Amino acid sequence: MSVFAGRIADTGVDPMPHIARSPKRTGRLPQAGLALGQRARVLNIFQADACGCDIVTVPHDVFEQALKLAGIGLKEMSLDTVKMFAGDAKAAGDSRL
Repeated sequence: MSVFAGRIADTGVDPMPHIARSPKRTGRLPQAGLALGQRARVLNIFQADACGCDIVTVPHDVFEQALKLAGIGLKEMSLDTVKMFAGDAKAAGDSRL
């Protein structure tokens, strides 16, 4: 069974309730698995896992980002983001920094 979460989200509807119900539907079919297809962000990989998806289709860059960011805390991520913005501002010639 495939849930095209990106298409559901494009309609303004949260796909997560549909994804969460899907393993119950495939559970009655021993040979069935659950595939989640979407234009994803890293969060969607974890959401799919939490819902019991067997396969998640994501762009290669999202998968690489998930591997790179796994285990980084919010504090570290925030500090890294501030440093990135400061570096961009300096490179653009902003003298206020």
